[in-house]
Amino acid sequence: MPRPRVVATDLDGTLLADDGSLSERSRAALRAVEDSGVHVLFVTARPPRWLTGLADAIGGHGHVICLGGAGVFEVATSLVSEVHAFGETALREVVADLRREVPGIAFGLERPDGPAFDPRFYSDEDHVVAEAPRVPVEDLLDHPVGKLIARHREMPDEAFFARVAETVGDRATLAFSGAAGLAEMTAPGVTKASALERWCTERGIDAAEVWAFGDMPNDLPMMRWAGRSVAVANAHPDVLRAATATTASNDDDGVAQALEGLLAR
Repeated sequence: MPRPRVVATDLDGTLLADDGSLSERSRAALRAVEDSGVHVLFVTARPPRWLTGLADAIGGHGHVICLGGAGVFEVATSLVSEVHAFGETALREVVADLRREVPGIAFGLERPDGPAFDPRFYSDEDHVVAEAPRVPVEDLLDHPVGKLIARHREMPDEAFFARVAETVGDRATLAFSGAAGLAEMTAPGVTKASALERWCTERGIDAAEVWAFGDMPNDLPMMRWAGRSVAVANAHPDVLRAATATTASNDDDGVAQALEGLLAR
């Protein structure tokens, strides 16, 4: 099996344990792979504010693909240097249609300059929501928006996602990252795969030279693009079926185990 030039890995549910931590074994494996000349690239749905605690584990290139492919986070500057945002007119139409078709929906915006939320948006990040602008998101769509997020307090997740998907159609990329009750939308064609392909192409790296690790359906596009795809044991059934290889679960340092095997060869 050819040695990769890039290891691309999802974070939550894949590299990180269920409590959100990065184990010392995983840190050591990431460092060893980087030291061997292979780039390690995090590819995540996380917004930039959830990445600063992992800065010491990010490879020497200093980049993280974030927001599900809508942005590239630069560790050195703590800024999003590349944004693939919605067009304002198209986004206004999507928001208006969802307001009409899904009464009670609440929106959040992930933007390069920080998040913003509808007044009734609820989140586990209470401190972030409290500090961010709390106005109807329609008032802020003249700023670049990398990701539109939506929640509904009363509607069951499956019914909510189905209604959002039916309303949005091909006007946005609707991704399922495993976050309970959260519909995450990026601009059409913006996925982890498109961002990973762009990053690699700029560096003369082919898909065949990439290993991709993931656990959820939003990882499938990049796993299908990569030359080798590895699912952790706790992955969604669709991911387990699609992957070319499997490893141990995230809580058992599955990514680290696979990287250790790579180094041993």
